[in-house]
Amino acid sequence: VSVPPGRRLLRATATGLGLAVFQTAYFAAVSATGLAVATVVTLGAGPVLIALGARLTTLGERLGRGGLAAVVGALAGLVVLVLGDGEATVDPWGVLLALLSAAGYSAMTLLTRWWGRDGGTDSAGTTVAAFAVTTAVLLPFAAVEGLLPHTEAPGALLLLVAYIASVPTALAYGLYFAGAAVVRSATVSVIMLLEPVSAAVLAVALLGERLTAATLAGTLLMLGSVAGLAVGEARGARVREDDGRVVPA
Repeated sequence: VSVPPGRRLLRATATGLGLAVFQTAYFAAVSATGLAVATVVTLGAGPVLIALGARLTTLGERLGRGGLAAVVGALAGLVVLVLGDGEATVDPWGVLLALLSAAGYSAMTLLTRWWGRDGGTDSAGTTVAAFAVTTAVLLPFAAVEGLLPHTEAPGALLLLVAYIASVPTALAYGLYFAGAAVVRSATVSVIMLLEPVSAAVLAVALLGERLTAATLAGTLLMLGSVAGLAVGEARGARVREDDGRVVPA
């Protein structure tokens, strides 16, 4: 399906802005409250916001009892994470930044899903255009802080930048936009749960971050709620498929 240039520009601008908010707020949250908590809150709150958005917008995806239970469970997990157990391992400001990141991620996912309904989404074109907008938005901030970090090993830094730009950015987001255009919004975010789980493991194993009992409980509540949302999504999809079948006489 051919998309008019004006609409293509609007899509790239909206997606690029969502991506800029998502990434900038996420890394600020990591700096404030650590990798594990920031990633869990961002990608744990994301599915809840997406489920609510898909229900309230023109996507018309039903929330259902399972979705409501997921919302309640995720909110409970957030409360446990923020209140903690008095050891101040979680920074509330970092949690707020992670929620802002989740809002940007959710808006980006919902818009991609909405535009994909008419088959008019070009994942490669969307990725390139969105990152062009994101670059334009963030370039002034980068210019203030310095375009390149100071290091004694510039060669290693350039290799790291090249890897980040090509594999976890260009390739990963190209695949993400392609999948988000054809898969239900909540299902996309559920698959993304692999990221907070792996981030939490790496944060503990490689960065020496410590997960307290309260942090672990809040994490499990959030991830468990979203896993329940995934089960409800799959079950609802099977029921709809069965209802749509023509049974021969």
